[in-house]
Amino acid sequence: MEQFTLNFQATPCQAAATSPSVCGVASSGNLEVLVENGEPSDRCRIDVNTPAEGFRDIWNAVLGDFVARQPVGGLCVTINDAGATPAVVSLRLDQAVEIFRSEKP
Repeated sequence: MEQFTLNFQATPCQAAATSPSVCGVASSGNLEVLVENGEPSDRCRIDVNTPAEGFRDIWNAVLGDFVARQPVGGLCVTINDAGATPAVVSLRLDQAVEIFRSEKP
């Protein structure tokens, strides 16, 4: 099992929920994403828990792309991976942020 944290400069998130939001299920080939407030508005912290060791460079690339596409400054994202491919990771992250933004404060 590998666990690590990545910190990114990010565009501030607008109109987000005040309580955490969960998307996905930690099951074979999928992942669970938890999104919550808690970082400075220009930073995004992403905690990754994955059974696949040695793929940190790929995670860094996928997560860097996500942060470049989405305004996630001020958020902390926790990923509980169960062997998801990079495409599934991107999809689930986008879904989780959309859910978080759409929930009423």
